[in-house]
Amino acid sequence: MEKPLIDVEGAARALRQFAEERDWQQFHSPKNLVMALAGEVGELTEIFQWMTEADSHNAASMPKTAGAVRDELADVALYLIRLADVLGVDLNAAIAAKLTSNAAKYPIEVSRGVSTKYDQLPKS
Repeated sequence: MEKPLIDVEGAARALRQFAEERDWQQFHSPKNLVMALAGEVGELTEIFQWMTEADSHNAASMPKTAGAVRDELADVALYLIRLADVLGVDLNAAIAAKLTSNAAKYPIEVSRGVSTKYDQLPKS
């Protein structure tokens, strides 16, 4: 078997156990997890909101923002992994399928160096 693109099983197990130990699985409906995920993405967005493009590239190494960037990225990842686990979605399979789909939608010969959405690209 080919090595997974992303291996989240350990994190999924740890999050499942964390929720079970606190009797929180009752609160971890897909709706609530999506809302929590969106909130965490909002907190990550807030860190970058007024940065220059140059500063945004250094956000994870600047003392003023590095810790917050790491924390919010972790929160986003944890909620995403928990959501996938609750829904029974194999993130590795979903990511592999999406990469294949994106490669078909964005052929190199027409998408290299441009940010045009796939439905506006010239046909290759």
